Amino acid sequence: MTVRAVVWDVDDTIFDYTTADRAGMRAHLAAEGLLDGYASVEEALARWREVTDAQWARFSAGETDWQGQRRERVRVFLGEPLGDTDADAWFDRYITHYESGWTLFPDVLPVLDDLVASHRHAVLSNSSLLVQDRKLRVLGVHDRFEAILCAAELGVAKPAAAAFHAACEALGLPPHRVAYVGDHPEIDGRGAAEAGLLSVWIDREGTHTAVGGPPTGPHRIVSLAELPAVLRADTRFGAPSTFR
Repeated sequence: MTVRAVVWDVDDTIFDYTTADRAGMRAHLAAEGLLDGYASVEEALARWREVTDAQWARFSAGETDWQGQRRERVRVFLGEPLGDTDADAWFDRYITHYESGWTLFPDVLPVLDDLVASHRHAVLSNSSLLVQDRKLRVLGVHDRFEAILCAAELGVAKPAAAAFHAACEALGLPPHRVAYVGDHPEIDGRGAAEAGLLSVWIDREGTHTAVGGPPTGPHRIVSLAELPAVLRADTRFGAPSTFR
């Protein structure tokens, strides 16, 4: 059956989170005088990414709330038992640097324009509505989406099927009429496929490896320019022509 809507991940799918995060943290660590504690800038950035991933996993598992994972990222990274106020202030200073690098990937607006007449659009993110609503407004694409759902408010996170089904319910469509586009092979790719959506995994660098090999459900693309053809073909379950 024809796919009627596309639900989008945000970070590293339409928004270049990794570049903004790295540039923002580099500037923040320099401003805070913290780079001297590392052998290189790359080592410091790798440590921040390691801590971020660990705390996101705790948040996704329901072990901490949205603000709690932010505070723990700061405490673990610095190795200091900061109080909530100090941890929040440190993170807010980082956010100032991080937001200065916000940008869409160049293939986003062309594909949204291509699909505007044929598909409805929504967002499902493992973030918070407070963060993603503002981000989409700053990036100038907020009005492209008729629904914006985030894990912090839903109380359930990807890859749980309930998260994907909540997005389908917001659109009033069954899962088989909805496509999901995301950058993570497991959280987005396999999760959406197992929830019954047409799953499209965008692997921009062509190097991302899924646990246990490539996920068997999603179509794999390396540019959003490939998305319209996948939606129109709707062969599901990883057609060889799109899964490189």
